[in-house]
Amino acid sequence: MEVKKIVPFRFANNTALCLSPEFILPEEKRPCLCDVSSMHSVPIIDLKGYDECEHGLVQKISEVSQQWGMFQVINHGVSPDLCRGVLAALLEFFQLPPEERSIFFTKDHSEPVKILNYYFNGSDQKKVAMWSETFTHPWHPTEDFKHYLPTNPPQYRDVFAAYAKEAGTLMNRLLSLMSQGLGLEEGSLVRRLGANPNFYSHANYYPPCPEPELTMGLNEHNDITALTILQLNGVPGLQVEYDGKWVPVDPVPDAFVIIVADQIQVLSNGRYKSPAHRAVTNRWLSRLSLAMFYAPNDEVVIGPMEELTDEELPPIYRNYRHKEYMEEFYRQQGKRRRVKEAFEL
Repeated sequence: MEVKKIVPFRFANNTALCLSPEFILPEEKRPCLCDVSSMHSVPIIDLKGYDECEHGLVQKISEVSQQWGMFQVINHGVSPDLCRGVLAALLEFFQLPPEERSIFFTKDHSEPVKILNYYFNGSDQKKVAMWSETFTHPWHPTEDFKHYLPTNPPQYRDVFAAYAKEAGTLMNRLLSLMSQGLGLEEGSLVRRLGANPNFYSHANYYPPCPEPELTMGLNEHNDITALTILQLNGVPGLQVEYDGKWVPVDPVPDAFVIIVADQIQVLSNGRYKSPAHRAVTNRWLSRLSLAMFYAPNDEVVIGPMEELTDEELPPIYRNYRHKEYMEEFYRQQGKRRRVKEAFEL
């Protein structure tokens, strides 16, 4: 039976968001919202709490990167006012009339600043749209792209540039700590990820959904980059796969969620884990998240770091240019992508 319930939000292409068949997942792909684990919780690390013991912090981040591939950090050094300010500006942006947002809507992946919608391909190749809208653009270096960003809301350009600067400092610190957690020099991961990396952001807006058990805000996936810093607006919805179960990520005030992505899993020869995660919807509250990604450029060669392999621990992935990885990613368009697995030896 067709379900047709209209909600106020409209996509940037002026399509009404309603629970029509194009949003309803096949029964076997629908989220079982009652089947989540309450036995586990995503680790929380207080970065300030280790100021007197950097070694202890290295050990803790290495441990959770291996076991979970996802953790939350507090006292991370990014101003709480900037965190709240950038989310407020993004919420204002998504609440603009669709005709104002439509200037950013495109299906061209090469556009650096754009609004897009994700979808899932069923076994019959039928596309199922996700219950969300995404605004994406680079976040560093800000002087190269700032003039492309929205002028409405008027504070967006300045608050995002200031936020990106502080988030970049945190990104570098995390990569340094993760390098040391592998027993390497602190700059090792940054060097192996290569010069001129790609820095881009995804702001994901999830309107309330009248029947969240029928659709998904963002389908199950692994991040394809190297590392993600994710800010949540306090509304639950993010879930991570752990020990075969979906675990809700409880939002912590003024915290960031850190997600290990595929390129670091490969570089670490599988020691660090790139976890599957997803976004479910709810009936009552809109949800907003902001992801800041760090990724290698197309020509960088990615593969297990030589220092982490030997006769007893041989490489489990072959070397590849990042461009080759992205070609495989797009080849699996719309499916439950398993990209790094295509490069396993």
